[in-house]
Amino acid sequence: MRNGRSKLAVLAAIPLLAAACSSGGDTAGTDSEGGELSGTLTGAGASFPDPLFQDWIYTYNDVQPGVEVNYQSVGSGAGVEQFLEETVDFGSSEEPLSEEELQAALDTRGCEAVQFPVVFGSVVVAFDNPDLDGLVLDAEAVAGIFAGRITSFDDPAIADLNPDMDLPDDEIVPVHRSDGSGTTKVFTHYLSTEVDWWAEEFGADKEIQWADGLVGGQQNDGVAQGITQNPGGVGYVNQSFAMEAGLSTASIVNEDGNAIEPTLEATTIASEEAEIPDNFQFTIDNIGGEGYPIAGSNFIFTYTCGYEAATADMITDFWTWAMTDEAADELALDLGYAPLGDSLKERVLEAVELTNAENGGLPGDPGSAAEGDAGAEDEEAEGDAAEATDAEADEE
Repeated sequence: MRNGRSKLAVLAAIPLLAAACSSGGDTAGTDSEGGELSGTLTGAGASFPDPLFQDWIYTYNDVQPGVEVNYQSVGSGAGVEQFLEETVDFGSSEEPLSEEELQAALDTRGCEAVQFPVVFGSVVVAFDNPDLDGLVLDAEAVAGIFAGRITSFDDPAIADLNPDMDLPDDEIVPVHRSDGSGTTKVFTHYLSTEVDWWAEEFGADKEIQWADGLVGGQQNDGVAQGITQNPGGVGYVNQSFAMEAGLSTASIVNEDGNAIEPTLEATTIASEEAEIPDNFQFTIDNIGGEGYPIAGSNFIFTYTCGYEAATADMITDFWTWAMTDEAADELALDLGYAPLGDSLKERVLEAVELTNAENGGLPGDPGSAAEGDAGAEDEEAEGDAAEATDAEADEE
């Protein structure tokens, strides 16, 4: 149940972390002792974590009432685009930045981007029919539905997986994301990994060329509406959206042949199987045991330079709070997301501190590192010249 409109007590007071090397820019609104912060942060991107982000923002306002965090759920594709265009303070997506996008960030900003995961979640196959709750599907059946090859619920490919279920002969209406979406990337990456013909025909990306006859919906909300408004609607959404909309969900057969219900516990098991490199560029594949196989993470993007010091302090403080406060974890659990494990959180906190680490102010600000070094060199040169003049005067 979504609790974002009711205030939760903050269960643990977390000391503020100042952004590394934040020495420049406009520091108005910050306390030099690490106290209250003041200002506005803007972020944009994935709809996948939006229910959680809105509740995090609401609760964080009790900790830092002077900070206004505006997050726009515009889809992962638009979030990456706005981040690279530097129209937001941070971006968000269900997949990490590609090597090409990292290079574009470097070329545009003049310094490297920072990316780190903040939460895990599952992508579920959902229906608006309580009689189908727990319907078992494997990767081939899911691919067949969204390729338009399986057109009714009593198709043999589904019936063979559900021998004890009385399946209707209703026509299936597949519903997909029509905007650039990290949820789509997680979903199609799973299908491409598991089903060879899907990989060849459709592939995996934030946007793909879907089969004819499917219904499109903007963001997770739009897909949920497409499911409920079309008899026989079947779509893929973030687990929390399915919970919020009261949709039925399928159990998905994983790598070990186990039909797994998309529960929080199954998502956590899947996240623990992920191999996460130092640069955080990873996907969750080949999940077995009791893990749910269609799972992903949400990533946040910031820069190592170019922020005003006050902005960098707010970014660092907000994401530090999200990673370390018990209230933040409880909100995630209530909404069906899986918080990061403790060891991974430690790695993420190190990445968070890289925000603005390369310099503390906007390029050209009086307090920027480069200009500060130049000023020091000028002062030293002036001092040397003065000493030389004095020495010449003494000789005369």
